[in-house]
Amino acid sequence: METPKRLFDFIDLMAEHRSQDNAVNSKVKGKWVGLSTKEVKKQGDKCSVGLLNLGISAADKIAMISSTNRTEWVLADFGMSQIGAINIPIYPTISSEDYAYIMNHAEVTCCFVSDEEVLGKVREIQSKCPTLKNIFSFDEINGCEHFETLFAKEADKATLAEIEKRKNAINPLDLATIIYTSGTTGKPKGVMLSHNNIVTNVIASKKRLPLGYFKAKALSFLPLCHIYERMLLYLYFYSGTKIYFAESLETISENLNEVKPEFMTAVPRLLEKLFDKIIAKGALLSGIKKKLFDWAVDLGLRYEPYGKNGWWYEFQLKIAQKLIFKKWQEALGGNLTTIASGSAALQPRLARVFTAAGMTIAEGYGLTETSPVVSVNDMRNFQMRIGTVGPLLDGVEVKIAEDGEILCKGPNVMIGYYKDQEKTDEVLKDGFFHTGDIGFVDKDGFLKITDRKKEMFKTSGGKYIAPQVIENAMKQSTFIDQIMVVGDGQKFPAALIQLNFDTIEAWASKQGISLAKNETWSDNKKVYVKILDEVNQINERFGQWEKIKEIRITPDVWSVEEGHLTPTMKLKRKSVKSKYQTLYNSIYNL
Repeated sequence: METPKRLFDFIDLMAEHRSQDNAVNSKVKGKWVGLSTKEVKKQGDKCSVGLLNLGISAADKIAMISSTNRTEWVLADFGMSQIGAINIPIYPTISSEDYAYIMNHAEVTCCFVSDEEVLGKVREIQSKCPTLKNIFSFDEINGCEHFETLFAKEADKATLAEIEKRKNAINPLDLATIIYTSGTTGKPKGVMLSHNNIVTNVIASKKRLPLGYFKAKALSFLPLCHIYERMLLYLYFYSGTKIYFAESLETISENLNEVKPEFMTAVPRLLEKLFDKIIAKGALLSGIKKKLFDWAVDLGLRYEPYGKNGWWYEFQLKIAQKLIFKKWQEALGGNLTTIASGSAALQPRLARVFTAAGMTIAEGYGLTETSPVVSVNDMRNFQMRIGTVGPLLDGVEVKIAEDGEILCKGPNVMIGYYKDQEKTDEVLKDGFFHTGDIGFVDKDGFLKITDRKKEMFKTSGGKYIAPQVIENAMKQSTFIDQIMVVGDGQKFPAALIQLNFDTIEAWASKQGISLAKNETWSDNKKVYVKILDEVNQINERFGQWEKIKEIRITPDVWSVEEGHLTPTMKLKRKSVKSKYQTLYNSIYNL
């Protein structure tokens, strides 16, 4: 089989040479419904026919806005990519104003929406988007053309010939998609990625992830509008991995037990929540069961790969796996062996304990601008080191600037920012992409990220603070769900903290603590003292100038919807500070 060169080649080649049943699966009316690789290609071709009948030209922009991952996303992506249209994926959770900005900036001509809620947001701004002519919905919605109406007309010879002509005209270096970064500040930037950018990243990543041909199932639930999950979607096709789209974030546990996948992706936030739930369940145990649970967790938290802890540790680990960790695996379907983690820094303890439990965490690093993977850990061939993001992918070059910034070069680096040469020139210099991340490559070739360049700040005493390092350490407390270190230009660092309310309530119940009328946990003095004690214990790991001196507890859950987090679960620092400006001011008596 020849090597894929363009995005649609992954489906074309697999349909021709390695077709399989149930290649793509979604839940429809309570039942899993699968399409074979050949059926995906056939329906994708029909989608192309419908788009051609609409008058879609090569290089026209088509938006995709879906609140869940689903089969229709695959068909639409394939259908548009093979006729040269440009896929503009948009996060469903962003504001309607941002919808309008992206639609107009990209000059979107056609839009696919998943459901009534998304359609409503698009309708709000449709009159402000003069290029937007057609809207199709994946769900059946009154007053909106259904996606399947594109399939109504069978392709005649002339249309099929036009599809082939379009496909043959597409060069691997041509623009394939524009992905608008969620942006922690300002307007989103449109990252232009070519077919070659993504295809080379898929092929290089395939060598690192243990997905043998036709030997695995994967559960997909991270947003396909992000390049991380989308690149893996093409990788699943390339490796013959069967794709199952989770119904929602709320049904992941149920879907894992139905599908029983060997592989899935995650962001650190999800793994943190999963671990906290496991620990919370363990806290309810008593007697010998509680002692065994605590012993196994302690063992897992000391895990090192490749038997580095010695034979006695490995012997104990086998016992822990049979008695305790096997139940963790069963709760996640029973077959899960690998979880690829990306998008943000992962606490090393999570990589240790899940890998010890038989579910290897393959932590990697990348950005939208690098398609996305720069490096990734792989348990095979001694290519894993916990606390790092792994060795570089084949073909990717990294050098470290004088100030510690990671610079990246390779076929995966973006074309540039759409309609913004100035910002492109700021980050692309001498062929190297300036990532904005601080890190280093160790003597064995493993990349380690230490912080975001733009997020580091200096206290009034002239000391630099790397907030992510401190935040990651603090989140090891099961009482802390989210934390943001502050103090730029101030005398000392402090922190805004969102409680893990489940843990707090369980702890308070055991302590006999109850809330007074109109009091919240964020107001309770005993809770404040407990959180301060947790912070002070972790403070001991840091230099005097880095220690958190003051904390303020926020009353609500930090979320994407409320503007605390980006859609990839990163802190929107300016937004969080703005929302809690009064608390911030009280720290420094402003």
